[in-house]
Amino acid sequence: MPTDHVDVLIVGAGLSGVGAACHLRRTCPDTTYTVLEARDAVGGTWDLFRYPGIRSDSDMFTLGYAFRPWTAPQAIADGDTILRYVRETAREYGVEEHIRFRHRVRRAEWDSTTARWTVHVHRDDTAEDVVLTCRFLFCCTGYYRYDAGYTPDFPDVGRFTGRLVHPQHWPDDLDHTGRRVVVIGSGATAVTLVPALARRAGHVTMLQRSPTYVIALPARDRLADVLRRRLPARAAHRLVRAKNVLSGTVTYQLARRAPRVVRAFLRRAAKGRLPAGYDVDRHFSPRYDPWDQRLCVAPDGDLFDALSTGRASVVTDTVAAFTPGGVRLGSGGELPADIVVTATGLQLLALGGMTLAVDGVDVDLGATVAYKGMMLSGVPNFALTIGYTNASWTLKADLVATYVCRLLRHLDATGQQVVTPVAPADGDLSPLIDLRSGYVLRSVDTLPRQGARAPWRLYQNYPRDVVLMKHGRLVDEGVRFSRATAGTPVG
Repeated sequence: MPTDHVDVLIVGAGLSGVGAACHLRRTCPDTTYTVLEARDAVGGTWDLFRYPGIRSDSDMFTLGYAFRPWTAPQAIADGDTILRYVRETAREYGVEEHIRFRHRVRRAEWDSTTARWTVHVHRDDTAEDVVLTCRFLFCCTGYYRYDAGYTPDFPDVGRFTGRLVHPQHWPDDLDHTGRRVVVIGSGATAVTLVPALARRAGHVTMLQRSPTYVIALPARDRLADVLRRRLPARAAHRLVRAKNVLSGTVTYQLARRAPRVVRAFLRRAAKGRLPAGYDVDRHFSPRYDPWDQRLCVAPDGDLFDALSTGRASVVTDTVAAFTPGGVRLGSGGELPADIVVTATGLQLLALGGMTLAVDGVDVDLGATVAYKGMMLSGVPNFALTIGYTNASWTLKADLVATYVCRLLRHLDATGQQVVTPVAPADGDLSPLIDLRSGYVLRSVDTLPRQGARAPWRLYQNYPRDVVLMKHGRLVDEGVRFSRATAGTPVG
């Protein structure tokens, strides 16, 4: 069984993994690394999801990388444009030559005597098992299952004679032209799908159990359009990025401190986009406060436009059962359908499904405490990327990669070999992901926890994290530096 060794092993070649590799190339040029990708292409989420209308739900000046300007016209971009951006970045920084595709990480074992990870990998292309070793393991797999989305056990679903699809695995041969489509769900995927399908479908119905906050935002950033005509691309990118970070931070903090104010604003904004007399309270006024779940974005108000023209409609009800010709509602009515799309969410999967062990003892992720939202108590030389829930994923991913590079340089400069987070002394812990979305609540106990204060608390505050992770101390009460216990050099 062949064994290879690198300084850093990155798991995942999506937005986070490519970014992590670029950061290493930029600030740790002498560090060797390999990227392992279970699928056969660069892009992660943006290569996997192919459903109609797939796009970002964050602006690309913050979802894009800090080190590579976003130059496409749309601020809220379609999936193909985002995928092209990620792949171009990988080529520009020479990341592609470091990626091993169809390599699925099964298990990683830390040995304190050598200060090394031994990583067990299955090659889906050849059915071989291979072993790699590394000084530092960097997990950039996201937190959901790529092979299956979440679909509830709907009664009598087998009686339905039409097409039943989940957005995570959209069929290439599905033609919805002139068809009656029912989209079950009210999250970001449903809000994206409904207006996209409505352009060609006979009619689209969004069937939701309860409403979600939806806000219309311009697909293009007017300030960006102005600045691009007057400034170099990098300078324009930085200014627009800073503006969007500030506005997002202010909006989130206002929502948490004055939820009634934000709730009223969102209701008025939705009402202004909908026909007179529309039942806004039933269909667009959630029971929860803003940012208990992510806000859904409708670029240029496309969802509201589809509803206003009658090409789409919203039904707030429950699924009682499927019928041969559609969906029977809890209220007794029936929605006829040729196609039913179950936009019912994701399934969480920590670390891409890999297991960890430290000195022969398996790591229980649910019993660990996250350090700075990126490392795990008791797990040496390991980091994972989990983006913000209230802002663009990549804002946090960039900070995590920056911090990992700082740690690697610190280890080399001080002659240390190992960095291990320690759990806080007090036991006041809470879930690492603080959303109340169904996909989070279903599996939150399988994820790491967070403490009550820094450095074990993730505050969902990008400006604060910039200070902490780009400029803050590397040595604090939450982390311990050491050397291999057997005195074996690492390299």
